[in-house]
Amino acid sequence: MKRINMSLMAVANAAIMTLSAFAVAAASPAASREREPEVRWEILPPETTAGRCVQRLTVTGIDSVAKLCFNQLPRTLSMASEGDTVTELLAGYYAITSPKFASGADKVVFDVEIDLPVRSVAEAPESFHAITPGGRIIQAKLVRQDILDASASDPKWTKWRLSADSLYRLNERISAGRQPGPFDIVPSFKSVKVGKGKFKEGSPLKSRIIEHSNPEYYRLTLTPEGALIEGASPAAVRMAERTLRRRLLEPNGGEIPSAVIEDYPDYPHRGVMIDIARNFQTPATMRRLAELLADYRLNRLHFHITDDEAWRLEIPGLPELTEVGARRGYTLDEKDFLKQIFAGDGNPDSREGTANGYFTRREFISFLQHCDSLGIAVIPEVESPGHARAAVKAMEARLRNTGDDTYRLIIPGDTSRYTSAQLYHDNLMNPAAPGTYRFIEKVVDEIAQMYREAGVPLPGIHLGGDEVPDGAWDGSPEAVALADSLGVSGRHGLHGVYVRKVADMMRRKGIPLYGWQDIYTGYDDTHHRQVAPATGGVNCWVTRLDPAKNVAIKGLKGGYPVILSNVNYFYLDMLYSPDPQERGLYWGGFVDELKAFSGYPDSICPPQPGAPGRIIGVQGQLFAETIRDAAMMHRLIFPKVLGLAERGWNGTPTYSEADFNILVGEKEIPRLEREGMEWHLRMPGITERGGKILMNSPYPSAEIRYTTDGTVPDATSTLYRSPFTRKDGMKEIRAVLVKEGNVSGAAMLP
Repeated sequence: MKRINMSLMAVANAAIMTLSAFAVAAASPAASREREPEVRWEILPPETTAGRCVQRLTVTGIDSVAKLCFNQLPRTLSMASEGDTVTELLAGYYAITSPKFASGADKVVFDVEIDLPVRSVAEAPESFHAITPGGRIIQAKLVRQDILDASASDPKWTKWRLSADSLYRLNERISAGRQPGPFDIVPSFKSVKVGKGKFKEGSPLKSRIIEHSNPEYYRLTLTPEGALIEGASPAAVRMAERTLRRRLLEPNGGEIPSAVIEDYPDYPHRGVMIDIARNFQTPATMRRLAELLADYRLNRLHFHITDDEAWRLEIPGLPELTEVGARRGYTLDEKDFLKQIFAGDGNPDSREGTANGYFTRREFISFLQHCDSLGIAVIPEVESPGHARAAVKAMEARLRNTGDDTYRLIIPGDTSRYTSAQLYHDNLMNPAAPGTYRFIEKVVDEIAQMYREAGVPLPGIHLGGDEVPDGAWDGSPEAVALADSLGVSGRHGLHGVYVRKVADMMRRKGIPLYGWQDIYTGYDDTHHRQVAPATGGVNCWVTRLDPAKNVAIKGLKGGYPVILSNVNYFYLDMLYSPDPQERGLYWGGFVDELKAFSGYPDSICPPQPGAPGRIIGVQGQLFAETIRDAAMMHRLIFPKVLGLAERGWNGTPTYSEADFNILVGEKEIPRLEREGMEWHLRMPGITERGGKILMNSPYPSAEIRYTTDGTVPDATSTLYRSPFTRKDGMKEIRAVLVKEGNVSGAAMLP
């Protein structure tokens, strides 16, 4: 079997991460005498815990342990036994201390109460490492209880999870589509007129530039004698050439029926945001991903390279940004590197996993050139003034190490008390600090120089501008004085001051400003007149059907170019479905390829005749809190991003939902497999009707494998062929889908 069940994959990945050790530690005599602890994790049954969620950690090999550290999505944790202590080193990073470690026992047990249920593998603890009595860091092996059994202990989750019967009914609906033809691809063509004969690979190919109002328009004429590409720009011709080669000839054995294809996008901005700040992805991984995104005619990469948790781009003259801001591990003072968050092995210099790393200047320039060759423009994001913890810590290190406060982002004596959306209390640049604007200008100038050296146009720089929390700067006398002098008040007023100053700076440099919807929401026409003309695009991530509350409509009326980036349609990091075996978040609902496919721009934001702004496109967001390797990133993107690609290219209905599902399952997924991509697989359905157990698949070509003894099925389990009768002794019936060597999560019929 090429791949394994996603829950087992997550366990294996966690175990691999925790097995990595420092090279220096392995080389020392002391290290050889220190045993690697093992941590066994399980959720206790609710009947034994008065309904509370309690996770048990059984730790063996404790002779080398003084403190046990681990990561878990931020939760309020408390220890059940007196004398045991759990400390939150940082939101999502915890340390357990206990006299039990020095007891001489070979095994200790800790029961840890959690304020929220552990409902998925992404919410379980991971990245365990021990601090020895001598202060060394050693890895701990992690063994997890099967996540299906763990989640089943929470009755609320069991009710919330998609039932096997609801999956059956869903599959009945979406499996009724037609088989795709040779010209059915994602995104779909505007017009195809099939002729006689075949066009074969290797036939003559000519191209020419023609006039058209849409710069991405192309007409592709295929005949037995050859092909002619007519495009409105060189970029349109290159896109047509790639589509012909990669999407038509390669999947069809090198020949395609003669045809005339006319095609153009409805929106100029068809983007994907990839977050490599929270969990790093290498240049090689990002280059390969860009190639696949280009195949689906996506043309913008919003590159989220800075955030609270890391800074991932080398900036000449500010080495601390990567020396401190791109390294995470076990530390109490963050003088030399950041505290570990989300994942890692405690070692700030480890190259395993996703905690550490950054793009060098040369790597970034090469990446820009690669994306440009694919027709993808890269918009880097430098989060500010919020989401700036990594930059703040790095510039404090610069001050300590060099005495240079030129780029200092905070002002001493600020007693402001706030909690950010990610539960940080120290992640803001101060808009009254001169260093804040020197810093932003320095970073902008250095990024612009990288684009010049790459020979690639700079489409703009995204300055974030989102989620500045209440209480920000209330305790900064300088910020309060600035607000008073300008006649603004509080967090929102000072945030607007920052946005307007940065917009003026960007306009002087001729660089378009991008931001999240926060850069214009709640501000007046004076603000809009100053900011909107400098803006290349604003990502609206939440809108409501009520026009009075629709943030996108407010942006259009304010004169902004709006990018629909809605969480409930286009957030790629949301779970595909409420399945404990999957990694992802669910605070914004569940998003799969069919949900993204249903994200029609005119429905999300009805047209506003006469408004000075316009909808320029759609964008999917992949925040990386739950991602631990490239494979996990790929599974969250594919095939979910295909629905986004269809709606960005075609804003009006094209395929039916069932036809689109069959196209994805029978044509696009096999293609992703051939390309070596990881991808998510839907689950089978199970129902009981007339005394018979029935199962169904969303795709005609997939196999259903099942068990009747309550164990997790795999690719070797019993093949479902026809309905069968439930017999005495059968336990919970579980089934998985097997397709292209991939195994889905398990559907369960009690």
